[in-house]
Amino acid sequence: MSQFNIAEAKSHFSELVKKAMLGEEVVIAKDNKPILKLVLMAADTKERMPGSAKGKVTYMAPDFDSTPEDFQDYT
Repeated sequence: MSQFNIAEAKSHFSELVKKAMLGEEVVIAKDNKPILKLVLMAADTKERMPGSAKGKVTYMAPDFDSTPEDFQDYT
């Protein structure tokens, strides 16, 4: 667990967010008293299921899988 005063947290916010995203508990303090905790919100743990979008795609352009003209030189 890391504890930072508000001024420190303000100047290093992006670093603290990275720490929280890596699973570290980050505590923000005021006058050296913990007032809040920065933690990663629970990620969506619902597993993706093949075919779950079946019937939801209502239109696909006829040239969906063709190479754009300005990319022909790369193929």
